[in-house]
Amino acid sequence: MRKVFILCLVLPATLFAQQNKWRLVWNDEFDRDGRPDTTKWSYEHGFERNHEAQWYQSDNAWQEDGRLIIEGRKEHKPNPTYKADGRYWGQQRPNIEYTSASLNTRGKFEFLYGRLEVCARIPTSRGAWPAIWTLGRGMEWPSCGEIDVMEYYRIKGVPHILANVAWGSNKRYQGTWETQRVPFSYFTDGNPEWSQRFHVWRMDWDEQTIRLFLDDELLNEVKLSKTVNGELGHHINPFHRPQFILLNLAMGGKAGGEIDDTALPIRYEIDYVRVYERVP
Repeated sequence: MRKVFILCLVLPATLFAQQNKWRLVWNDEFDRDGRPDTTKWSYEHGFERNHEAQWYQSDNAWQEDGRLIIEGRKEHKPNPTYKADGRYWGQQRPNIEYTSASLNTRGKFEFLYGRLEVCARIPTSRGAWPAIWTLGRGMEWPSCGEIDVMEYYRIKGVPHILANVAWGSNKRYQGTWETQRVPFSYFTDGNPEWSQRFHVWRMDWDEQTIRLFLDDELLNEVKLSKTVNGELGHHINPFHRPQFILLNLAMGGKAGGEIDDTALPIRYEIDYVRVYERVP
């Protein structure tokens, strides 16, 4: 099998769109050093999901040398949301031991169908859980729909790249999943330096299908004829509704597993995010 290794030294977004009958509708090239563009990105704060180890904060995200940097750190400080009798798992932790960042376009940019491309270099140390994903709004998860363009974590100790689609079932907070899990060795056997390079994750989404690619290789293809919510989601197909973009670096938790403290800090570097619509 031929593998394609991309350093993101590619055509400018507008030229690519012109040559390939796609129209660029939204992008961030992260060309300006400093804080991410607040007209495009918002942050998550605190302990969010999956019993992950990191506390999300905006300080761990910045732009440098034409890239968005999301840094995972070992950082000990009091948990401001701590409650001895807290009902939420995040409130039950007296201290913060790790920090990271999670950015999203919720309320600032959403799209229905098209092409999403993200060029990134991901951390692959034990406990790292970087992701590129989308969510819908207006319905409880998972009836809102979730598309995981990229996840990386270890399954039973073995590193994997994942490409997933989820929608609502008949049980609250339980998704119906179409998942592809590719052992990381599938990529690194062909190039031991794979993790040192940038790669392009892509989603092509239309009225019939969601296709998820890594460096132009198809990882998962899901027909929208099957992505219909259960009763709790009113039998709505969430993928006929707009989604927003999320970029985050989780650590530990249900999927990330044990964190290698000796590897910290770790960096998730994003060269660009681009969204296109097909030209009729």
